[in-house]
Amino acid sequence: MKKVVIFLVIIIGLFVAIAIVTKVQQEKKSEGNVYQKESLHPTTVELLDDPLYQNIILPDELEKKLKNKEDVTVYFFSPTCSHCIKTTPVVTPLAKEKNIDLVQYNLKEFENGFKKYGITHTPTLMHFKDGKEAARMVGSHPKEDFAAWFDEHVKK
Repeated sequence: MKKVVIFLVIIIGLFVAIAIVTKVQQEKKSEGNVYQKESLHPTTVELLDDPLYQNIILPDELEKKLKNKEDVTVYFFSPTCSHCIKTTPVVTPLAKEKNIDLVQYNLKEFENGFKKYGITHTPTLMHFKDGKEAARMVGSHPKEDFAAWFDEHVKK
């Protein structure tokens, strides 16, 4: 019985050590991140160096743009959303190709964006004109649909 207890203590100790090392590694990797947060969701940490997720906008920055009545096109996504994972490699290069500044709002890190912008599903594209919502596209679509949406609502 004593050996079983010792074995269990060793196993639990190893799991605790692995958890601590993993947390420390994630915190180190997310140091000085664009989100300006001390702790990030692990899936967000994985995206920090991904070239498809480099045009992040923070909630305060978006609010400022909208208050200043600027035109802005926002891609609301979650790094845990399977549809977003499929959509980002389509819309990010397409926006770049069309010379559109598509800012990316991470709803996993800033969940208040769901309520604030009336987001019910991810991904959601929104175009704001003069600080007000002018167009919205929800869900995963073929590249042609995104291209048409950009042409109709953003490139006018």
